[in-house]
Amino acid sequence: MTTHVFVVNSTTFRLHLEYLFAGTGAKNYRIDFNISESTDLPGKIENLLVGMIADANRIRSGDFIIFYLQQDRKHKIQDGKFYGIFKAKNDGSFLDNNDRQQYLKGPLRKSLTFRTLIEPYRIYPAGVTEWEALDEIKNIRRPDQMLWSLIYRKLKANRGNTMITIYESEKLCQLIRNKNHKHKISCNDKLLSFNLETQNIICVDEPAKPYEGRVENIDVLPRLIRKLIEKKSFEPHLQAYIVKNIGMGINKTLDSSILGNGAIEWIGNEVSCGVGMQKIDVLLSVTNSRCRTVVPIELKTCLANERFVNQLQRYINWIEQYYIPNRKSHIQPILVCRQFAQKQTVKERPTEKYKRLINSFNKFNESNRHRCYKLKYVEFEIQNEDIIFKKIDY
Repeated sequence: MTTHVFVVNSTTFRLHLEYLFAGTGAKNYRIDFNISESTDLPGKIENLLVGMIADANRIRSGDFIIFYLQQDRKHKIQDGKFYGIFKAKNDGSFLDNNDRQQYLKGPLRKSLTFRTLIEPYRIYPAGVTEWEALDEIKNIRRPDQMLWSLIYRKLKANRGNTMITIYESEKLCQLIRNKNHKHKISCNDKLLSFNLETQNIICVDEPAKPYEGRVENIDVLPRLIRKLIEKKSFEPHLQAYIVKNIGMGINKTLDSSILGNGAIEWIGNEVSCGVGMQKIDVLLSVTNSRCRTVVPIELKTCLANERFVNQLQRYINWIEQYYIPNRKSHIQPILVCRQFAQKQTVKERPTEKYKRLINSFNKFNESNRHRCYKLKYVEFEIQNEDIIFKKIDY
């Protein structure tokens, strides 16, 4: 189960509580590529929006939702605060496009294009300040015990929906419970709201408000296929597709090549792994009857290259220091690339390019033989307007 932290402000937070939804948006951009091959948006803007779709797609029914209320000194919110705990009602998110019919756009005073319905789980009235969650170190024994996912988000900003690890979620939820002396509120069928004066979540003696906005399915596959045919980069689209479908039984080739017989307990995308710009495209925690495995996945929409192995090495270095101490796991690195058609010459010998690639895999495996499992190499291709994934033995 993944925990997702949504950024809200002093205007939007009350509406999120009263109508029980979470959402993100990007300025006044309108999505014109949903279930479509084409778009009139510039490539940079399209990729920005598809990245937000990937964030929205990682949500699963029952996942935890926590709100981060931004600092707003005009309304005497001196520090950003974390509030919770809610649960996602459904898998993934839905689209409510940026137009005049977008639900609650007027009261929100902004466009929230990608939305997910939520329900109360354990609701605590007071929020935990950013200082208490991220800066206070009196109970920190090791650097890896800090909430690095949220610290990285703060340093890089610009992300309205951030996942945090299971350990980070347990710690943040405990901070929220302790802040409220374990006192929860239960509104039953009454209205949940926010008192800006006390900065507390409250129950109002009014009936709960139904959410009555549009609910449109999000599908980037047609656009992904068109970009592949046109030989354009589509890594954000591939990421959005994978995090939406992995483990759902929709694409059996995806599940078998990545998960095998395992089940997902946590899913992340664009997982920051350093104060620089390094990010793991997709990171999974997978369990089976015997063990738990953390799975860093590097996605490439071109042919595999030996340089890509270096990126996986960075991920393993970070995971060992910041993830494993708090969540004991094996490590299974995976490289996902476009199908390498020219693996052999006419004499059925490996081509020089493919030989160099396999040599880089073997070198990686040898140097990490005591640190992680053998690198798994997965290729994909398009067949009958769908993506087919295949684990390649080497």
